[in-house]
Amino acid sequence: MNIKPIVLCALGGASSFAHTLETSDREALRAHILEEWSAKPHQSQAASIINLRPQLASTSPANVPNAPEAAKPFLPFTKLDLRADADFLYVGSNGMPDHDMMIGITAWQQQVPIPQKYFGDNAWRIPLKPVVAKNPMSAKSHFFKGAIALAANGVPIFNPIKTNGHTDTFLAGELDQWGGHCGRADDYHYHIAPLHLQAKIGKGLPVAYALDGYAIFGLDEPDGSPVTGLDEFNGHESATLGYHYHATKTYPYLNGGFHGEVVERNGQVDPQPRTSGVREYLPPLPGAKITGFTREDGKKFSVRYEVGNETRQVIYTLNDDSTVKFEFVDGQGQVKTETHSPRERGGGGGDRPQGGGGKGDRGKGKGDRSKGGPRPDMKRDDDRSKEKRPPDGNAATTPPMLITPKHSGNMVLTSPALKDGDELPNEFNGNGEGATLPLEWKGAPEGTQSYALVMDHIDRDGILKTYWTMYDIPANVTSLPKNVKGIGKLGGTWKRDATYVTPHSAGGAKQTYTLHLYALPAAPKFEGEGLVTREQLLTQIKDSILDSAEFHVTYQRPRDDTRGGDGDRKEKKPRPRNEENKSSTPATSKP
Repeated sequence: MNIKPIVLCALGGASSFAHTLETSDREALRAHILEEWSAKPHQSQAASIINLRPQLASTSPANVPNAPEAAKPFLPFTKLDLRADADFLYVGSNGMPDHDMMIGITAWQQQVPIPQKYFGDNAWRIPLKPVVAKNPMSAKSHFFKGAIALAANGVPIFNPIKTNGHTDTFLAGELDQWGGHCGRADDYHYHIAPLHLQAKIGKGLPVAYALDGYAIFGLDEPDGSPVTGLDEFNGHESATLGYHYHATKTYPYLNGGFHGEVVERNGQVDPQPRTSGVREYLPPLPGAKITGFTREDGKKFSVRYEVGNETRQVIYTLNDDSTVKFEFVDGQGQVKTETHSPRERGGGGGDRPQGGGGKGDRGKGKGDRSKGGPRPDMKRDDDRSKEKRPPDGNAATTPPMLITPKHSGNMVLTSPALKDGDELPNEFNGNGEGATLPLEWKGAPEGTQSYALVMDHIDRDGILKTYWTMYDIPANVTSLPKNVKGIGKLGGTWKRDATYVTPHSAGGAKQTYTLHLYALPAAPKFEGEGLVTREQLLTQIKDSILDSAEFHVTYQRPRDDTRGGDGDRKEKKPRPRNEENKSSTPATSKP
């Protein structure tokens, strides 16, 4: 049996951690030591390395001597590289499971699974001595980027809620039969607990480990008894196992946050491995359903899907020079080819927005590709800024209000000016007139008495900003004209005193703005002065939303446009909170 060895590495002695930091604060010293140790490469002494290969011929992988308890569910998966020191289990993986992938997805982002390089210094890290958090953080309001857990087969598990803060990926039809899909770096990952792994490891072992170091078991306790008394994070404590999480068939599906200490940086657990994407991410392909997946020798793959009455295919091959060749086959058998070179992405990959791939190496063929581009909140490879810009005006300084509204798919939001995912014409962006977008909707549920509208965007530093807030839109209104006036009430935006901010974000990359429409049983009421903020609106309506719809637009500032993000428009003074939208145009500003 060819299983790679677990290497147990003892931490160095006192000479390895000689410090000149003068402080009596033990926590500050601890943080300093950890930061310094993490920043340096480490090589274990030969005497401290235990090679377990000789024992594997005569023992079950789950009973390998000297293996940390946390390693046992990973051992049956022979392609994983497992190492450990006194504090962490390191799991090396290419992120590709043995089972097929993508089949059954009905809301497809046009990404395909490509092997990743989660090895060596870029391996997954599981704490062996988890520490209870002083301030536990919920996955309902944190960690929308990157992984929150690692499955026993080495596949990362992301927050079930997408980066937009409210879409449940499972309910939205974005996941395959195993609970996974591909992120923007073409990296496969799960969004729910991988219960299918119990067929290989048994029900007595965890199916995954959360990145805080606590185990995630299946729907039952390891002894088969029913699970009771779960907390808000899907966890509880027992005499035999201590604290641990459980999988559930409904949200949050696995750990709904972190009982243990983790570091959150830029909306994700830090540190975690970097992904190796090769191309720009693509927008959703409406009406597509994935029906097949094949692979040959780990080098050639195909994803087959249907759109209407057509059967299409993406065939992609991993070349020896690390490039990836894509062949897009349409319903008539016509093939368009592209070849992309690898580009390392920021830690976490997957659904977290990241840099685009393949600059200068993109083929001319578009195949089934729709308009797309790098995310607005991507991390630039040139590391142009290591610090967040200070927030301006009403920009959020605390985590934004994030909700998961009902989304049946029956209510549809569109615009007569462009299609979902298209780039804004100049008349609707900061390069030109900067007018508000005309909108239309249909399919509202019975009982709708009012509508609310929010337009937001995650900027290049990972900050969610509000560009447009409207509420008290009458139930008999099913459209908004360009530069709407006299309909509903206007709320605030991220720019102080502006009731509409024209998309004009800097950064040079294509950026996405999302319009959210909410059907409500009654118009929300607010008291006091000042403009109603997005957070105030969502707080009041979140438990009464009858249905919702989204519409996405993009904008890319020309590289020769060096104007500041605020543009040159003058802003109007704020109107009283409940004053109707009487202006010919909302008070505008360019971001």
